[in-house]
Amino acid sequence: MILRRTLAALVVSVSTLLSFSFPTYGLEDTIDAVLFDKMEYRFVGPYRGGRSVAVSGVKGNPQLYYMGAAGGGVWKTENAGISWKPLSDKHFAVGSIGSIAVAPSDPNVIYVGTGEGPIRGVTTSHGE
Repeated sequence: MILRRTLAALVVSVSTLLSFSFPTYGLEDTIDAVLFDKMEYRFVGPYRGGRSVAVSGVKGNPQLYYMGAAGGGVWKTENAGISWKPLSDKHFAVGSIGSIAVAPSDPNVIYVGTGEGPIRGVTTSHGE
């Protein structure tokens, strides 16, 4: 028992001493600002996107995905998300898209559900 306590105290003492014995002069995290000179902000869309709660891929095509945005709109990518195009603009004017599914028989047919479920699964209101 005494040996365990002595060994533990020795390990803690040596660890503490070693942590102070190696100076870290000149090891600051500095990044040369020149690296960022040519970087420019670019918007990659989707434009009305916001957060997404509905995403569906197409079996057998890892490049093709559909996305429903909580802020509104259904979007499609054919290059694994590098670019997106809106599908729902001028077709229906609703707020959020809560679910989306691709028909197993035809990847060009998608089913879209509007609205969202209650936050954290709470289904009662006004304390009832």
